[in-house]
Amino acid sequence: MPLITAVIVILVYAAIAVGRVPSLRMNRATIALAGAAALVAIGAIHEEEAFAALDMGTILLLGAMMVINVNLRLAGFFRYVGSRTLRIAHGPRLLLALVIVSSGVLSAIFLNDPICLMMTPMVVDLTRRLGRDPVPYLVGLAAAANVGSTATLTGNPQNMIIGQASGIPYLTFLAYLGPVALVGLLACWCVIVLVYPAEFRRVLPDVTLPPPRTFTPLLRRTLLVVLGLMIAFLTGAPIVTTACVAAAILLVSRLRPVKLLDLDWNLLAFFAGLFVITGALSTTGLSERLFASTDAFLKSGVLLFSVVVAVLSNLVSNVPAVLLLRPEIASFPDPQQSWLALAMASTLAGNFTLLGSAATLIVAEVARANGARLDFVAYLRAGVPITIVTLAFGVIWLEWVF
Repeated sequence: MPLITAVIVILVYAAIAVGRVPSLRMNRATIALAGAAALVAIGAIHEEEAFAALDMGTILLLGAMMVINVNLRLAGFFRYVGSRTLRIAHGPRLLLALVIVSSGVLSAIFLNDPICLMMTPMVVDLTRRLGRDPVPYLVGLAAAANVGSTATLTGNPQNMIIGQASGIPYLTFLAYLGPVALVGLLACWCVIVLVYPAEFRRVLPDVTLPPPRTFTPLLRRTLLVVLGLMIAFLTGAPIVTTACVAAAILLVSRLRPVKLLDLDWNLLAFFAGLFVITGALSTTGLSERLFASTDAFLKSGVLLFSVVVAVLSNLVSNVPAVLLLRPEIASFPDPQQSWLALAMASTLAGNFTLLGSAATLIVAEVARANGARLDFVAYLRAGVPITIVTLAFGVIWLEWVF
């Protein structure tokens, strides 16, 4: 049984890393669900254990944050941000800074993947109107979304998993990793300006955008709910409960439910499948065997642990990497430092290549659909140095504060 389980898990993780199955129209969500079903079918994990393996706190938190993002999109919040960005920007370097800051801050608050989905068309449109090369700004958007999301427990899916597993308070997490995100955003700007120097020598032409269309009542209501949510998070209120209450308030609406529930169901299904798969690894003892030989190496310090996390995150993606390592963190000499290092390294490693995270892939695919091209090599020029610089600072920072 352990051998069959190991074969299924290896095949599933390989397919997740590639993102598809040759000759089949499967995505990461259907791959994870099919793998979970196969493990239940062979008895690697029983039905009751599979349900127990589902981390409903993380799934509910992710769904609640998606509801908030949908309301912001319907209210025209992201169009408003794009319009204000162009009004303020008086040069290409300032425009890049505004794109990076907007992406980083919004990703820290609202979840990075939807921010990339909403902001990419805006960035493509802005650069097209201004006659600019969209690539540096798209790289800035994608990299900043990952870097900014490092700061909070609600910034990205892997941080949500870590928050539920570790019990680290929202404000404590922000205090430790907020500085990493701030320095990381500055590093993104510096690297992109150095890597694409020709783009930042030309001045911006004067362009007037039509005023953004916003649904003011919904925008005010949503921003008020978001303000209350942030205050609750910062004062130590239960994160999942508070987010669900905020989402429930926004669901009481005159808008059609089909619009309000336009969530990323693929991501939620992907999480459910992965929870069952990692549960099977635990019940069969495979995860214990997997890490037995590397236990001393993983626990030797933040640097080596972060390198392992970064490599693993680029091999199988950051969420599966976090779920694989999650059961081991409690046995580390300083679990809190290790949880924070796991969050930091798994997120920042996503900037290494275009395939490193969902956020970077979303930017590339949405840009392509809008007539702009961000290819693998063009991204790699900035992605590699951004990852090295931000990870290096993150490791130094966590070693120093602990």
